[in-house]
Amino acid sequence: MKKFLSLLLSAVLLFVMSACTANENAGSETDSKDDGKKEEESTEKVLYLNNGQEPTSFDPPIGFDSVSWSALNNLMEGLTRLGKEHEPEAAIAEKWDVSEDGKTYTFHIREDAKWSNGDAVTAGDFEFAWKRLLNPDTGSSAAFLGYFIEGGEAYNNGEGSADDVKVKAVDEKTFEVTLTSPQAYFLSVITNPAFFPINEKVAAENPKWFAEAESFVGNGPFNLTEWEHDSHFVMEKNDQYWDADNVKLDKVHWAIIDDTNTEYQMYQTGELDVSDVPAELSEQLLGEANVEDQAGDYFYRFNVNMEPFQNLNIRKAFAMAVDQQQIVEYVTKNGEKPAYGFVSYGFTDPSGNDFRETAGDLVKTNAEEAKALLQKGMEEEGYETLPEVTLTYSTSDSHKKIAEALQQMFKENLGVDVKLANMEWNVFAEEQKALKFQLSRSSFLADYADPINFLENFQTGHSMNRTGWESEKYDQLIKDAKNEADEAKRFELMYEAEKLLFEEMPIIPIHFYNQVYLTNDAVSGIVRHPVGYMELKWADKK
Repeated sequence: MKKFLSLLLSAVLLFVMSACTANENAGSETDSKDDGKKEEESTEKVLYLNNGQEPTSFDPPIGFDSVSWSALNNLMEGLTRLGKEHEPEAAIAEKWDVSEDGKTYTFHIREDAKWSNGDAVTAGDFEFAWKRLLNPDTGSSAAFLGYFIEGGEAYNNGEGSADDVKVKAVDEKTFEVTLTSPQAYFLSVITNPAFFPINEKVAAENPKWFAEAESFVGNGPFNLTEWEHDSHFVMEKNDQYWDADNVKLDKVHWAIIDDTNTEYQMYQTGELDVSDVPAELSEQLLGEANVEDQAGDYFYRFNVNMEPFQNLNIRKAFAMAVDQQQIVEYVTKNGEKPAYGFVSYGFTDPSGNDFRETAGDLVKTNAEEAKALLQKGMEEEGYETLPEVTLTYSTSDSHKKIAEALQQMFKENLGVDVKLANMEWNVFAEEQKALKFQLSRSSFLADYADPINFLENFQTGHSMNRTGWESEKYDQLIKDAKNEADEAKRFELMYEAEKLLFEEMPIIPIHFYNQVYLTNDAVSGIVRHPVGYMELKWADKK
């Protein structure tokens, strides 16, 4: 799933614009102000990154968002891991067997798989963690990912028990999972941090083991060694990791800076090895930046239970008043594709066609029709004056610019004055889940590589829905698609579901994500998966 965060004074921006390329020695620990450490640290390979915002949590089923899972993906590891080509590979499980009907997987855990405290990673740690993910008391927004496990959905909905969930530690190193139906993308799904194991013994002794560096216990390439909340955190190579010989970095230092211009300035001065490209400098810098695909959307959610967006025509009016092309050309300016549907580009159907191209444009900018629909909706509701509308976004320079652009479009194309409100990420996320906003910004980064992952978000009661929208027909289409073994029929069901989603319009798509970033020439081997998280296992630095 799984991060885009006060403009600087103009004098600082002028300084930024005059800067040139990053120092090749950026990120070496010899930059430390403590001269006594220089000799000791000069040989260390230290990568300097920016996380943008304080991680929501390093508890795997809770840190299910873009500000937590890149770090989590490097602190921990599941049964499988996405490789350099973004395909699932053996990780904590060295191999697995699949039953003839494709529903039961038996994973064999590596004998040398260990936790950072030296404990052995066991099948029991996976059983504990996966049942905890599905436990309704955990309150994980990622729990839906486990609904393909037999008994998983019933347990999470309070209709079943943990004993009914078909995950089982056969013995210390054998873990068995039974699915509701064959899932072609199962091995990809379980690379998601939500499916990471948890050291059951550690969790029993300290239920908040994940909250501080001192108590954190992981099983991934790196271990959390320092965490100054809202400032920075540090991870160091985990010598207990089964594949530690292939981990080249000694440390990764993550800053927490929520302004792209500040991030870029730090990159120029050598304080960061990687930086996003500020929109103001995109024309100047895009030529030297790396650009990679990313499966996800930037979009806005209507709350269909709050006035005036309980009215379909008013929702459609606001959606058609937005000019996505103008936003990507003049606001974000990072080469993104405008979004006129929800499933991103990059998913091929059985006939070899791209899902997005086949589905086509499901919403388009049309100011005249938008005005007519607004008037129609107001008449249907008996409004002489439209109820006040507030657009809410999480604090970030990029979110603010998009919100201001939408505010102007609603004024110009609908004659509606929309108020803007912002709040810090953690508070914003909780309030949005509680359906307290009328209209709010959102984002989705795919959890695994299949269109169904985009579309399942809008099922009734789904933790990622956050719109109040419900449709029995839509729910059935998603359910049928998940149980359909014929790929051609499965894609037809997904095409139909996305079309229905836009006929009801609980969202306004803005743009599909890409990854545009600058990297210090001394750095190599960072892998950015299209599904959203960053891989540092193979990263290196000269």
